[in-house]
Amino acid sequence: MNLFKFNFKYIKDDLFGGITAGVVALPLALAFGVQSGMGAEAGLYGAIILGFLAAMFGGTSTQVSGPTGPMTVVSAVLIATAVSEYGGLENAIGVILLTFLLAGAIQIVLGVLKVGQYIKFIPYPVVSGFMSGIGVIIIILQIFPFFGKASPKKITDIILNIGTALTDINWFSVIIATLTIGVIYLFPKITKAIPSTLVAIIIMPVVTLLLGWEVPKIGDIPRGLPELKISSFLNFGLGDIPTVLMPAITLAALGAIDSLLTSVVADNLTKTRHNSDKELVGQGIGNMVSSIFGGIPGAGATMRTVVNINAGGKTRISGMVHGLFLLVVLLGLGTLASEIPLSVLAGILITVGIGIIDYKGFRHIRSVPKSDSIIMLIVLVATVFVDLLQAVGIGMVLATFLFMKKMSEMSEEHTTVKNLDDYQNENNNGLKWEDEKELTTDFLKKVYIKHLYGPIFFGFSSSMKNFMGDVEGIDYFVFRFERVPFVDQSGLYALEDIIEDLKKQGAKIFITGLNERTEAQLRKIDFMPSLIEEEHVYDDFDDCIMDIKNEMKKENGILVEG
Repeated sequence: MNLFKFNFKYIKDDLFGGITAGVVALPLALAFGVQSGMGAEAGLYGAIILGFLAAMFGGTSTQVSGPTGPMTVVSAVLIATAVSEYGGLENAIGVILLTFLLAGAIQIVLGVLKVGQYIKFIPYPVVSGFMSGIGVIIIILQIFPFFGKASPKKITDIILNIGTALTDINWFSVIIATLTIGVIYLFPKITKAIPSTLVAIIIMPVVTLLLGWEVPKIGDIPRGLPELKISSFLNFGLGDIPTVLMPAITLAALGAIDSLLTSVVADNLTKTRHNSDKELVGQGIGNMVSSIFGGIPGAGATMRTVVNINAGGKTRISGMVHGLFLLVVLLGLGTLASEIPLSVLAGILITVGIGIIDYKGFRHIRSVPKSDSIIMLIVLVATVFVDLLQAVGIGMVLATFLFMKKMSEMSEEHTTVKNLDDYQNENNNGLKWEDEKELTTDFLKKVYIKHLYGPIFFGFSSSMKNFMGDVEGIDYFVFRFERVPFVDQSGLYALEDIIEDLKKQGAKIFITGLNERTEAQLRKIDFMPSLIEEEHVYDDFDDCIMDIKNEMKKENGILVEG
């Protein structure tokens, strides 16, 4: 078993990647801790413990974990409800931490049961609506802190009492929050060597102190190692089970989705393949231990993971270094962090919320199938005003029924292909289609013909990407669409990602056999000519092959006979 065997070959890269990710994580951990209602230290504890353990036990080599927007939003609702029901945070802390502990345990069970592989069946519109809804929630929750006031915990209460936020405004808080947002967006234009959130969280408190402005601040942050909270669990009774169970399931499911989506992002950047089930186990262990020390739960964090990879992180050591870096910060700088204005954290979180919103989905809302747009909007609204887990459930049910409706319609429009031998050809090593039988082995060393069968939809888009690992060194790619009746939004974006990666490798892409419906969908999102040149789109496969041969002749001076 190689659980505790580490690859030190890239130790310098991992150290730099982990420290850089830790620098980015610091202000976010503080901000998410405050937003949760448990204090900045709870965010730091979660980032340290989950970040270290999820990297050690998880299944994604470059994943950086910690408190995230979606997990913090759910945690904040849970904490506010428990505080209200039990009469204060001190009385409710046992139930809160037990919920976090149970959520981690559920994630471990999901990993052991190999549920992680099913993440690929979540349609893009559901993910898009969900993430955009989370972004909207985070922004709304910062309205009151932006104006220097304590915020209600529920979205509906914030909206109903918005007038209160606009009376007796603390203009110092507004200025500090606005300057924070300005620094975050403008400083990268000067240099990207230093994270702009770190610059903001250092400069703004100094400005506040020098000018003597009175604004709400984080307050005392305990220094030293976090204490065990086991005694807090002893107050738990059987009557508390209903309070704990559903929020724990919500956190576990949300954390699984959040982490595995980030794992997919990491795979795309590093050209590796994560282990979904092992990742869930690692996340579960991290969240369980974090709860024992009073930390808030978290998940794989997309932005921090990307920062780690771009800074050189190669193995799980980088994620562990990120956690250790934050521990050093906690031990040495806790007192200084207590002087950070809450309006600075509000400015940081507003930019986080803006960044989470899926603008690509909104940009294409009139171009993708109407059913996908409707699902996205329904999930977004349900996420903001109903419940996060229910929003995903509603989206999945709608996507399933609409997909069945599409398939029913397609079965009436298209006849069934009777030659089952055709379906055995999934790559160049299988049986050829009838019009490919004259192509030689030498030709197919240069040209990869990808055969597509049936609808390219949310259940197929993930597996479609898997062939990418076997096609390095190929100069020409032909995607055959003759037997594709339609492509949904998930399929469109999967195709886009694959073709962009292939073009980065210097490959030339050709498409044949598009039906009118699919071609119209691709053109609506500017697939052609932005991504695929018009001259590389063919109705007839033979014409495509002839032009590829001619290109080979021009480039090499030798015609590779087919």
